[in-house]
Amino acid sequence: MSRGSSASRADRWIGYPRALEALSRLETLYAWPNKQRMPNLLLVGPTNNGKSMIIEKFRRSHPGSSNDNQEHIPVLSVQMPSELSVSRFYVALLAAMGAPIRPRQRLLEMEQLSLELLRRIGVRMLMIDELHNVLAGNSGTRREFLNLLRFLGNELRVPLVGVGTRDAYLAIRSDDQLENRFSPVILPLWEVNDDCCSLLASFAASLPLRRYSPIATQDMARYLLARSEGTIGELTHLLIAAAVSAVESGEESINPRTLSMSNYAGPSERRRQFERELM
Repeated sequence: MSRGSSASRADRWIGYPRALEALSRLETLYAWPNKQRMPNLLLVGPTNNGKSMIIEKFRRSHPGSSNDNQEHIPVLSVQMPSELSVSRFYVALLAAMGAPIRPRQRLLEMEQLSLELLRRIGVRMLMIDELHNVLAGNSGTRREFLNLLRFLGNELRVPLVGVGTRDAYLAIRSDDQLENRFSPVILPLWEVNDDCCSLLASFAASLPLRRYSPIATQDMARYLLARSEGTIGELTHLLIAAAVSAVESGEESINPRTLSMSNYAGPSERRRQFERELM
């Protein structure tokens, strides 16, 4: 693989308006004075539309530290288990803190240990990714977990940040008290507008190509969004694939030719290919 191809495939942060707004809202919560009832935030959007990248960007801007064998983790991120249960969540929470997990540990012990460690490491914000998995449980389990969210917020007095698809919003909305505490930030599918053209211009400037890439136009935005189906994750995959084709072909530019050469298939096309193989 050439150096140019490797550089084209590297992860890169593009600060578009919705992402910058979300980061600003997170910073406001992070600086919120300690109160009995802390505000929370719900970052909602389609799958592969930049939610996890935003919270990772924020987490990295507030890195942990270690002093005298004491870990300090101001922003802790944990992923909701795909099979919902309070005990599984505590296991994931303890694992995120690097705590050893004892087999057959009772729920009360895990709860007390989690709270003790969260206080000890100085958590100032708890982020819960894949929050939409709450709807995977039955009604009793969902209620139990929503009660847990309220309990954690009250006990720790830190902001909670939920991250997920529309189902995460539906889960939070089912509890009146939680709905009042969680302020939603929406990351919708991309549309052909000035923000999208600005995003494409930023992408073009960030890629290690020797020639200008004429992609920051409404016609090109319409074509790219149609192929990528409107999410920033898929758009990134498409542009990186085109950039690799541009380097390997010597074109050194993302244009209609290198886009047609790119090794990229959109979500619907991938599903059709998979279904054809199953037949």
